[in-house]
Amino acid sequence: MARTSIDGAETAGRAAVRREGAGERSAPDGGARGGDTRERLLAAASALFAERGYDRATVREIAARAGVNQALLFRHFGSKQALFGEVVAQGGYEQLRSTPPERLVEAVLRSLLHPPADPAGAPGASRSLKTMLRSVGGGDEVSTAVAGLGEAYAKALAELSTRHDAALRADLALSWLLGIGLTRVVAGKRPLADADPDEVCRLVLGTLGHLLDGLPEGGTPRT
Repeated sequence: MARTSIDGAETAGRAAVRREGAGERSAPDGGARGGDTRERLLAAASALFAERGYDRATVREIAARAGVNQALLFRHFGSKQALFGEVVAQGGYEQLRSTPPERLVEAVLRSLLHPPADPAGAPGASRSLKTMLRSVGGGDEVSTAVAGLGEAYAKALAELSTRHDAALRADLALSWLLGIGLTRVVAGKRPLADADPDEVCRLVLGTLGHLLDGLPEGGTPRT
């Protein structure tokens, strides 16, 4: 996917989250200072959601780590849920920018199969992943962010197919990846919940090669 296309999707997706969660509020400490506050809140929230999970990370803790009053969090984002949606969007768009299209499927799959734990060993990232997956199609601020990301990921995956129905193939691939995440992380269904990530990747990537002919095979893109 072209960089300009990703940037455009990111701008639209994050704007939608801000409209949903903050009602198009203007920053109370506008200008460069307001932008700095917003970025500090995003950084603090990202770290705490990874460490403690969405449910256990409190608004008070996020604001304290960012060094601001918690009232500013609500003025910038509207709600904790909307803030989480922006954190999800930020991470997703960064993955799109930094990952070659032919490696994107494996990168997404591995993030669903094996989310990192926080330094203390508590599966905070796993809990946040559950929150994100449960929100799919839910109509809330997190779902808005995920929907925008889904469109951007689908466009990137469509570039891996030379067929006339590339968009459909990309949607099918993305739907399967999300289904794997829901089954493993949210439902905890065995044997998938306990399966080795490398083995799951081997099986899934081998099968998805029939849908997306641009996926690598043995480290080399298919021809």
